[in-house]
Amino acid sequence: MIKDYIDKSNFEDTGFSYTLSLISGKYKMVILYCLMEFKVVRYNELKRYIKSISHKTLSNSLKELEKDNLVIRKEYPQIPPKVEYSLSPKGQSLMEILDQLCIWGEKYKGLS
Repeated sequence: MIKDYIDKSNFEDTGFSYTLSLISGKYKMVILYCLMEFKVVRYNELKRYIKSISHKTLSNSLKELEKDNLVIRKEYPQIPPKVEYSLSPKGQSLMEILDQLCIWGEKYKGLS
């Protein structure tokens, strides 16, 4: 009975899969968390906050988050160029979930 259900179901069609596709990757949740904490952040500030991230990875992650409508990119027409990132309403709706991950991590951090 359960085998038939498993055979007919498709993980890619679930909301869980969709959510994971938006936040998967080593740094996307960290970027979102940073934007939640600091509201509006410039590219170099993100780079300093996430010390181990490369410029290419940060740039690609931000582009993907923007494409998925989780992050808003605001570019100012000036020299040198100024770009700021913030959470979109869709991105803000994920913050309760990220906050719960933080609470869980604090509770179990250091416990084996």
